[in-house]
Amino acid sequence: METTDTQPHIDQHANELEPSSTDSPAVEITIKFPPEQHNQTWTFESQDTFAHLVQALGLEFPEYDWAKSKALLEKRPPTLKKGMLTPSTDPDLPLSTLHTTTLRFLAPKSTTLDSLKTAATEAATVQARRALARSRLARLPPSRKKTALSDATFTFHALSALPHLPNSQKSLSFLQRLKEDPGIVHVMKKHEYSVGLLTEMDPIANTSASEGGVTRILGLNRNKGEVIELRLRTDRYDGWRDYRGVRKTLCHELAHNVYGEHDGDFWRLCRQIEREVEGADWRKSGRTVGEGEFAPARDGDGEGEGGGR
Repeated sequence: METTDTQPHIDQHANELEPSSTDSPAVEITIKFPPEQHNQTWTFESQDTFAHLVQALGLEFPEYDWAKSKALLEKRPPTLKKGMLTPSTDPDLPLSTLHTTTLRFLAPKSTTLDSLKTAATEAATVQARRALARSRLARLPPSRKKTALSDATFTFHALSALPHLPNSQKSLSFLQRLKEDPGIVHVMKKHEYSVGLLTEMDPIANTSASEGGVTRILGLNRNKGEVIELRLRTDRYDGWRDYRGVRKTLCHELAHNVYGEHDGDFWRLCRQIEREVEGADWRKSGRTVGEGEFAPARDGDGEGEGGGR
């Protein structure tokens, strides 16, 4: 089993993966793996299964955790009833059913756990940051204390991008832009919201597939503002989502600081926050440019992507 590259990395392991018979027709599958900019056609034997394909990927890209990978079918064959494959649910799927198809793989790097530990560490320093802010506040003149107290309290106390993903500094800048957005700043102060950590969500996380298509969670609020996660990147890892769409997701997650369930009270507050953010954003031009992916979906909207929670 080999890729179409000349002398690919997995050639040395061919005896471990290739069946003894070479008389059966070849199966060709295009494999895309965005983090490595990999977009090539791989050749398999008809007896091979999805488990063999995943094993081969593990040899080609050993730094990724392929047991937790997901494969999205860009065009689903008529014989398949779902648009996503995983090693745990589809190990015995014959690759012959995927002949001439394209699979876009998502897999976390082995350093993902390290990045989560880093995020947890940053969240744990929030109290220390607040203590420092109070210390600085005590040294200010009375005329500035009220404004400074509001700025230091009702904000995002830590920002964190995922260091294992490419160009994490751009994601950090994206989060900083959200933190300093005039509309968001206004809402944080008006509603007295204090968020411990605003962080980036890995595109592979919180993604599921069904007969209706692929569903993506765009935001999460943990413990009513302790941590808010936002999906900043596109699924292909080659860009970032529309800013205004991500900001709208953040409005949704801020409403979860008050209400946990998606009931009537939640949606009234969510829409109020969205209006207040728009109204306080002095940079807006009065119209929306582009066709961004907006979320979260409200009850009955029927959008293809899931909302925050």
